Amino acid sequence: MAILEITDQTFDKEVQNPDAGVVLVDFWAPWCGPCRQLAPILEEVDAEIGEQVKIVKVNVDNSPESAGQFGVMSIPTLMIFKNGKAVDKALGVQPKEQLVAWVKEHL
Repeated sequence: MAILEITDQTFDKEVQNPDAGVVLVDFWAPWCGPCRQLAPILEEVDAEIGEQVKIVKVNVDNSPESAGQFGVMSIPTLMIFKNGKAVDKALGVQPKEQLVAWVKEHL
């Protein structure tokens, strides 16, 4: 499945929907170096387990409400939602293997 870019307006539908299943949310910004490092890693995660988890990106500059709602103070911040509820959070760039294992804990 492709990684989706979502906004404050589409956050509820794509992430907080009880039927959404497991969603990995990447809170990021284009000017953030570590966020740019994480992007290709997320593409690899999507290629490996994208059929089991939906991956979405939220640009904190364009969608500050979603970031504020979940206390995002630094980026990149990754959050896992399961059936519309936030269940876990990780900060900073993570290696692909670690991200895959982390997501699989919540499947």
